[in-house]
Amino acid sequence: MSGTTLFEEFPEVTTRQWKQQIQSDLRGADYNEALVWQSAEGIPVKPFYNHEDLRADNIPLIHRSDAWLIGQSIEGTDSALVSKNIKDSLALGTEALILTLTSEDAAIRMLGEVVDREPVPLFLDAQFLSLPFIRNLYNAHPTQPENLHLCIDPIGFLARTGNWYVNKNKDLGLVSDVLKQFNQAGLGSILGVDGGLYQQAGATIVQQLAYSLAHAHDYIHHLQPTEVTASSACNFTFKLAIGGDYFFEIAKIRALRALWRTVSAAYGWHPECRIIACPSFRNKTVYDYNTNLIRTSMECMSAILGGADVVYNLPYDAMYLERNDFSERIARNQLLILKHEGLMERPLNPADGSYYIENLTRQLAEKSLELFKDIEAGGGFLKLLGNHTIHRKIKESAGKEATLFSKGDLILTGTNLHINKADRMKNSIEKSPFLVPSPRKTLIEPISVKRLAEEVEQSRLKHE
Repeated sequence: MSGTTLFEEFPEVTTRQWKQQIQSDLRGADYNEALVWQSAEGIPVKPFYNHEDLRADNIPLIHRSDAWLIGQSIEGTDSALVSKNIKDSLALGTEALILTLTSEDAAIRMLGEVVDREPVPLFLDAQFLSLPFIRNLYNAHPTQPENLHLCIDPIGFLARTGNWYVNKNKDLGLVSDVLKQFNQAGLGSILGVDGGLYQQAGATIVQQLAYSLAHAHDYIHHLQPTEVTASSACNFTFKLAIGGDYFFEIAKIRALRALWRTVSAAYGWHPECRIIACPSFRNKTVYDYNTNLIRTSMECMSAILGGADVVYNLPYDAMYLERNDFSERIARNQLLILKHEGLMERPLNPADGSYYIENLTRQLAEKSLELFKDIEAGGGFLKLLGNHTIHRKIKESAGKEATLFSKGDLILTGTNLHINKADRMKNSIEKSPFLVPSPRKTLIEPISVKRLAEEVEQSRLKHE
C-alpha cells in the first residue's frame, strides 16, 4: 500500500452519494418518510452523518481533564446509621457522597460523624437554609474545603415544593450573605441547580437545558454581579436526571457545558460547572423491574460519555422498596463495572469526532439558547415559574410523551410491550410507587415528578 494511512486507499464518499445509494436501496420509498424521524425536541434525525454535517461555527466543547467519580446518594436522620452507610459505601468503591439533609439538628449530628473522617467530595442536598449551619460545617471541614459543595438552591426548593424556605427576599438575601462570607474560602461550589426535576416531570431535553440555564441565571440576576464574579467558590453544581434516549442524553450534558460557558462569558467570567448525573425515575417500572437494570446501565453510560463529573445510580427496585443493602450494592457495582471492567475510568471526551453526537449537541444548544432568550424576554425564570408558564409547558410535553407511551410508540419493555401477565407485585410493595398529592398551602403549584408507567401499573395492581 502506498501512502501513510489506510484511509488514503479509499475515495471520499459525499453526502449526495450516500443518499443516492440509500434511495436506490429503498426501492421507491421516500427517503425522508422512511428513514428520517423527528425527536420530541423538533430535531430531524437522519440515518447517517458525516463531516459535511459539522459547521465551521460548531460549538466548542469544554474538555474535562480528570476522571469521573462514582457517587452514592444517602439520606436519613439517624447519624449512627448514616455514618455506617457512608463507611460501608466508601469501602465498597464510592468516591463521592450526595447527602440529603432533612433537618438542621439531624444534619449537624450526622455531619459530625462524617466530615472530618471521609476526605471525599461531599455534595449536600439540604431541605433547609441556615447560615450558622454553613459556617459550622465549614469550620468542621478546614483542611479540604474544595471537597465541600453546598449546592444551595432555594429556587429549586420553590419549584419542587411550591414554597420558599422563608420568602424570596430572605432566601436570596441569605445566598448573598453566604457568597460574601465564603467567596475566598476555597469551597468546591456554593450554588446548585436541580435540573433533574424538569426531566422527571416530563420536560423535553431542550426545556431541561433552557430551564436549568435560566434557573442558574436568575441567581446571577437577583444577586449583585460583583458578588458572583468575585467569588472563587460560586462554581455552580448542576444535577441532571438522565433518560433513556442514549445519544441525546450524551449530547445534553455536552450542550449544558457549552451553554453555561456562553452565558457566564457574557458577564466576563468563566466559572466551571460541575455536573452530577443520575438515572431518571420517569421511565422506571414496578412490573418486570429487572429491566430497570438495563435502563440504568445505559443511562449511566450516557452520563459518563457525556462528561458528567459525578455519576450515581438508581437502585432497580427504588420505586417500590425501601432502601436495602442488596440493591444499593448492585447499583454501585454497575458503576464499578463500567469504570474498571468497561475501561471507562477516564474517557476524556470520547464523543469528540462523532458527527452524529456533535450535530445533536449543536442543535440542542441552539434550540435551548433560543428558549432561554425567550424566558429572559418574558421576565426571567422566577416570573414564569410564578405565573405557572413553566408548569404549563412541562405538562404539555409530558402529555405528548404519555400519549406516545399509551399508543405504544414509546416502549417500556415489560409494561406496554412483551408483558408478563403472570407477574404479581401487590405483596412486594413496601412504599407507594405512585405520585401522591400532598394537600397543603403553597405559594405556587409544585412541579411534580411522575413516572410514565403509573396508570398502567395502578390498573394491573387493581386487577391482580
